[in-house]
Amino acid sequence: MGFIIKKQKGLILSGIFKLAITIFIASIGFSLVDTFWAVYIESFVHNMALVGFITSFLSLFSFFSFFLIVPFIERFDKSKLFSVSILFIAISYFIFAVTTNIYLFLLISIFATIFNTLRITSFGIIVKNKSNHRKLSRNEGLMYTFLNIAWFIGPLVAGILSKYFKINVIFGLAGIFVLISLAYFLFLRVNGKKRRKKVDKNLYRLFLDFFKSEERTIAYFLGGGVSYWWSLIYVFMPLYMIKNGLETSHVGYFLFAISIPLIAFSYFFSNLAGKIGFKKIFRMGFLIPSLASLICFFVGNIYIILFILILAGIGLSMVEATTEAYFFDTLKGKQDLRFYG
Repeated sequence: MGFIIKKQKGLILSGIFKLAITIFIASIGFSLVDTFWAVYIESFVHNMALVGFITSFLSLFSFFSFFLIVPFIERFDKSKLFSVSILFIAISYFIFAVTTNIYLFLLISIFATIFNTLRITSFGIIVKNKSNHRKLSRNEGLMYTFLNIAWFIGPLVAGILSKYFKINVIFGLAGIFVLISLAYFLFLRVNGKKRRKKVDKNLYRLFLDFFKSEERTIAYFLGGGVSYWWSLIYVFMPLYMIKNGLETSHVGYFLFAISIPLIAFSYFFSNLAGKIGFKKIFRMGFLIPSLASLICFFVGNIYIILFILILAGIGLSMVEATTEAYFFDTLKGKQDLRFYG
């Protein structure tokens, strides 16, 4: 018993735990925005199809920006890159809170997308560098547990606030949380100076190199499957709910509920993957949301659909963190600087 307590205490005091606190605070801000992001875009364009096109455009921009930022990831301190990206994201949230101009919104959204790409990549590499290989899967599970707790709190807060305030107030609050996260991260003084001696400048060759490894390409598709699911949940479902007569606050409550399975099981399945292997976890993890979405196709009741999607979160708890750990498992040397994004 004493050994268990000592082990848990060591985890709490570790650098990984402190990094988890950083992303937890920031993710409360991200979740406040993501809860009503689709609704916010719809308030500009008043068309569900255009919401999808704008989201797709930003996603495509994000895809290409992952290649463009590789030289920066290889050359510069990852901690400084993360700090700069977090700062700009906070500023973008404050601008979103006050702007009513769709062109300014689109321009800031493009820059925010680039900096969000930089944030994801730099922070992911920091976590990997702070973990030894044997504990990487566990540490990724810890990160995603904290992420999911943030996405548990954020939508609930957003849902409650939406009853009393406009969405722009929620965006302003999100910016404050992101700034608090930045202040805490700077206080930690994390060393992120791992670099490659040779920086990739040929983007065409870099693009080809991304897909040379079959295992790495499989990891991309696994991660893409996870992202595809969350685009259904965070882009389509809020609009679908409002179209079916539910209130804006119900969107927050739904996104609050859908994170419960991830909080409950992410850490457990990440540990389990390190013991029994990734493939068994992946098969079951992707099967559950696949079946859930097929069942929803034949269901007409909005409340039953929401309940099924919440249960499908069990499958996502199996694959989110384990997909990232599997990807790192396929890398050698300093390849993470090139391919993590």
